[in-house]
Amino acid sequence: MKNLEENFKLAKKQDRRGQQALYEMFSAKMLAIANSYVNNIHDAEDILMNSFFTCFSKIDECREWKSFQFWLRKIVVNNSINFIRKSKNILYTDVEVNEIGNIDEGWEEEMEELNMDEIFSKMPDGYRLIFNLYVFEEKKHSEIAEILNISEGTSKSQLSKSKKWIVDFLKQKKDEKQYAK
Repeated sequence: MKNLEENFKLAKKQDRRGQQALYEMFSAKMLAIANSYVNNIHDAEDILMNSFFTCFSKIDECREWKSFQFWLRKIVVNNSINFIRKSKNILYTDVEVNEIGNIDEGWEEEMEELNMDEIFSKMPDGYRLIFNLYVFEEKKHSEIAEILNISEGTSKSQLSKSKKWIVDFLKQKKDEKQYAK
């Protein structure tokens, strides 16, 4: 990231070379983040373009070059969430977490076998959104509830359901592999 500081300073001056360099440095990673939310590469590409447009038009809001990547990630995540809000009607159900049962046992072992691209391509939208916010963005349930305009209980139950869904998905994959042998 040696050139990050230099390119950040150039981009702050609206220099196209600096902007292009920042785009080339971060576009692949930010595209993957957007795609992990929307599960459609074409939509993720649109989100990426809009995010970089926002980034370069508001780059003065990012004070330090050291925080640029995190600031850009926040823009991508927010744009992804806004896209989902506008384009998808996600129905969240309130279920008490204790009604689902304890699925945390064996959770970490199952995570080691996880193919994230495959999981995210098949995971229901509501589960994926809350899972991403909680696990990857490290948001608290109160923050998720506020972002998505849902209750904390709904956030907790959706996270629990997403974990159970992943475990069940992996068990099914494991069974398919064993059956294929």
